[in-house]
Amino acid sequence: MTTTATPKKHYYQKRFRTRNFHKKHGFADNIKVRSEADPALKSIFTKIGKPEEKPFIPDPFQMEALEAIKKHDCLVIAPTGAGKTWIAEQATLYFFNAGKRSWYASPLKALTNAKWVEFGNYFESKNVGILTGDTKENADAPIIVGTTEIMRNQLYDAMHRGENFNCDLVILDEAHFLGDADRGVVWEEVMIYLPPRINLLLLSATIGNGEEIARWISSIRSKPCVVVREEKRPVPLYPLFLHPSGKVMPLLEKANLYGKVKTFLEEAPHFRRGRQHHFGNIISALEKFQLLPAIFFLKSRTECDAALKTCHASECDAEDDAFNYTLQELLSRFPFLEKHKQLRYIKASRVAAHHGGQLPAWKFFIEIMMKRGHLKAIFATTTVAAGVNFPARTIVLFNSDIFNGHEFSPLTSIEFHQMTGRAGRRGQDKIGFMLLVPGRFMDVRHIKRLLFRKSEEISGQLRSDFSMVLNLLLSQTPENIKGIFDMSFTVFQQHSSKVEIPFHAPRPLWEDFCRHMDFLIEEGFVDKNGRPTDTGAWASKLRLDQPLLIAECLKREAFPKSDAKLFAAVVAPFVYDGVQSIKIIHKKTPGELRHAVDRVFQSVKPLMERMKTAGFEVHPVYRWPAAVMYDWAEGADWDELVHEFGIADGDLAALVLRTADNLRQIMSLKETHPVMAELAMQAKEAIFREPVVFE
Repeated sequence: MTTTATPKKHYYQKRFRTRNFHKKHGFADNIKVRSEADPALKSIFTKIGKPEEKPFIPDPFQMEALEAIKKHDCLVIAPTGAGKTWIAEQATLYFFNAGKRSWYASPLKALTNAKWVEFGNYFESKNVGILTGDTKENADAPIIVGTTEIMRNQLYDAMHRGENFNCDLVILDEAHFLGDADRGVVWEEVMIYLPPRINLLLLSATIGNGEEIARWISSIRSKPCVVVREEKRPVPLYPLFLHPSGKVMPLLEKANLYGKVKTFLEEAPHFRRGRQHHFGNIISALEKFQLLPAIFFLKSRTECDAALKTCHASECDAEDDAFNYTLQELLSRFPFLEKHKQLRYIKASRVAAHHGGQLPAWKFFIEIMMKRGHLKAIFATTTVAAGVNFPARTIVLFNSDIFNGHEFSPLTSIEFHQMTGRAGRRGQDKIGFMLLVPGRFMDVRHIKRLLFRKSEEISGQLRSDFSMVLNLLLSQTPENIKGIFDMSFTVFQQHSSKVEIPFHAPRPLWEDFCRHMDFLIEEGFVDKNGRPTDTGAWASKLRLDQPLLIAECLKREAFPKSDAKLFAAVVAPFVYDGVQSIKIIHKKTPGELRHAVDRVFQSVKPLMERMKTAGFEVHPVYRWPAAVMYDWAEGADWDELVHEFGIADGDLAALVLRTADNLRQIMSLKETHPVMAELAMQAKEAIFREPVVFE
């Protein structure tokens, strides 16, 4: 193989030109922020401040939506902070005063917990219950908040028992999850299964094809679905650019790139490579121009943690009574956080990192500190954009792409608007800002396009899995289920140009269902008539990612029968869906654990091979989660466990929580597997403790 080398002369010419450009314009590879602002920003910065307090008057779009949901379904599309929560509260109040019941569903447990507190304060806690899997409180209350998956499961149960779903209003928050590749199927199922008598309120900040979705909902629910749109942000957004000279300047001039920004992009194409940022200096500049608090969106957990180390010790008053009061209040609630290695950055610099690698309690701690105005900045991955409701005056972007769980891809308008939706706090800011920082992973022109691009259209994500097939077959015939697929958003979109033609499920969608059903028939979960067998009936209650593998262990009596800690351990490998492989020292593993894991793995191996042969994706099952969970169930110290196995706090917490959720599903088998259900409860109690669980 031959290679072509770059001629040295050309290489040095390129280096020389770039070096001269840097010298000419006064910057080096690292931005050294000089706390200077372009004169063009003088008039913009005078707008910074807190707006005058005024009596609350609902916006016209809020009143329109409230009137619509009293009689019909309604889809509300409005920017973050525009007041969608007010619509939800008032709609719930209307139904509550009429003696009717409401169900508020959100995609994330953190959002659900926050909504539980909000609704509890608004409607009194006795009237509000919560259902997330981890938490079950006041489940018979007239107002329920919970995760969308829990609602879907309740609809399964109602259909199976032939009962009415005891509800009059359903609110689906973050309705754009309908188009999510991984979880959109749950949103679509809810919309299809929900009885038409129940009014449906959908809330989203970012949906491009709302009218199409409304037409689909109207077609399957035989009632109008009113679309209410609000385009205006409650707090205007002004985009800024941090020039490598260290000067803050406008990003745009009208609809075009600001002249100096455009010149920089044209003359320094190689500046994007291999740069480091001093976040402390950037924070100092933002503070000078009153642009704090800020959320820095970074690429990875490691970057978020490393950014803390560049921050300066704060000049905040050490006797800040409000800060100290909140700090002591939270630490008294969560004393195990007093030893958290990042607490010193909050105390010294008023900054924090927030990402999936941290304990749930620590993330909650940061969220409260930020909401109460005690932090200058947080360094966060994009989970903050979608999962937590705490805005800032400024958001800072370093990347124009995002990791979607599989690979890095350019930001979509939905993801971008979720991030920028955090810029500007309603009632606290007259104006919000987005600061763009050039670097290796920043395509400035892509961000510029996103500022003017409408949200992408979302598409249906209905697909089959074994849990779904079993649960539908409990109450529906295969022919009826085909009718359900006929009602899917995917089919509607395929036929939307010729709606007068009767819908028929596309062969791939229906064939995929039949493929799952045929495999279930071969494995004895379903009979040849398409009805679940006794085994299939109890297996349907295992609403898990790996229901057949757990069911196989129960069928073959492969799980430990008397040791709750071992039970928790052998369930853990089935819940881990990552790719991290941790080496375990065989000699240090207790013999009873090795034997228990061997027995379970040997029991499911033939089934996994049959699944692969049939064309189903089977995720690798690792042994190390069993060792981790066994030590935790045995009472191991959390920090020692994290250190020994080299696993992040948040990843270990997720492993524990998901194991507990699987054990909770096994607990539901009291009638068919009373011994294992009781043992599952004991196993859950053994692992469900601080610092994973917090009040």
